[in-house]
Amino acid sequence: MKRKRVLAVVAAGLVVAVAAGLYWFQPWKLWVNETVQEALPVAETTAQPTTQATGSATPAPKEPMVVATGTLISHEHATTGDVRILRAADGSLVLRLENLDTSNGPDLRVWLTDAPVLPGKDGWSVFDDGAYVSAGKLKGNKGSQNYTLPAGTDLARYSSVTIWCDRFNVSFGAAELAKI
Repeated sequence: MKRKRVLAVVAAGLVVAVAAGLYWFQPWKLWVNETVQEALPVAETTAQPTTQATGSATPAPKEPMVVATGTLISHEHATTGDVRILRAADGSLVLRLENLDTSNGPDLRVWLTDAPVLPGKDGWSVFDDGAYVSAGKLKGNKGSQNYTLPAGTDLARYSSVTIWCDRFNVSFGAAELAKI
């Protein structure tokens, strides 16, 4: 009788441990890709109809100005793609990941940071040591996607972008930004 009770407690403990491990590590994300393809953001304009009297056409939407660029390097997981920071006509900033290809994982974020981008294991965990701005959760581990940066973000304070796993405090990949 006592042995059955011990086995039941051990079995229940194993079930709880496995459930907690699955929740924490989310291993299925290693095999699940999420592709997001967003268009380049453009300024919205009020369309004016073309008239025969004036012969004027509807103005084309303005593309945002590129203010910084970078190329992603791998850290904890193989990561490739390009980063651009765009300034819209209204002054807002958009961080754009282009042709991103990385592993999926739990609690991935896109951060603008003041940390240097170091190759290899030296660069895995430096991005939460200083200042950073979260652009939000990673929308997908593949594709091209836009992240609006918070109003008032001072680009002079930040020199890099990282795909950051907040669950395990590690960079999947990062890019040093070159200001234009």
